[in-house]
Amino acid sequence: MIKLGICNELFEGWEFDRVCRTVKGLGYEGLEIAPFTLAPRIADLSPGRRRELKAILEDSGLATIGLHWLLARTEGLYLTAPDPAVRTATGDYLIALAELTRDLGGMLMVLGSPQQRNLLPGVSYDQAVDYALEVFDRVMPAIGALGVDLCLEPLAPSDTDFINTCAQAMAVIRRVDHPHFRLHLDVKAQSSEPGATVPELIRRYAAAAGHFHAQDVNLRGPGMGSVDFGPILEALVEANYDRWISVEVFDFSPGAEETARQSLACLRKFLRS
Repeated sequence: MIKLGICNELFEGWEFDRVCRTVKGLGYEGLEIAPFTLAPRIADLSPGRRRELKAILEDSGLATIGLHWLLARTEGLYLTAPDPAVRTATGDYLIALAELTRDLGGMLMVLGSPQQRNLLPGVSYDQAVDYALEVFDRVMPAIGALGVDLCLEPLAPSDTDFINTCAQAMAVIRRVDHPHFRLHLDVKAQSSEPGATVPELIRRYAAAAGHFHAQDVNLRGPGMGSVDFGPILEALVEANYDRWISVEVFDFSPGAEETARQSLACLRKFLRS
């Protein structure tokens, strides 16, 4: 059964317990977390603070979905860097994030982070794939052993020049061939794919999907722009997708609570229909 959650960076500057109370009060079932909202680096987040955060989530009645924006606001980390030391550090950080996901009771991580995967000068697309594969091949046994899915997110060409389509992401996922390495689907990103609609892509790839982000192409929440979410949610149901849908927005200007409220109403409307 599809469950509905929301990403916490929408509630910019709020205390964590207030975020949890508000999200639960609005009717969401889970919270997805951007690591930079908890600490500049994950090593700075003590075991005691991790237990406190998990307790806040549990006391509020929310499930921890997992983490996204994994490498955002970090320095010295890069998935497709030619320098093997940088790739090693990036992989080690992904494992540390998976440990945090487990500590908070989550089940997945979404790897988008365009600024840490764009093609660097002199690096071809095929070379970047090889660099990324080296990282994934090394880290997936450890991440999988923690019970965490790593979901690779295709992003629009306006965001990155590395892995823009579901087909490109699946080519990497198949080469890694690990049960906890999965595809991430995203309305904004998949709206940029040529030759197929978002519902068509869902029907084609939902079986490989570990997670789904819902937002409008105008960067606001579902129901706050021109995207028709009826066919999108219909396709997810028809494809037997039974994991989380998280609301992820980039335009916070309508306000956190209003955005969260309208987004949930839109998703519930079409899931009931």
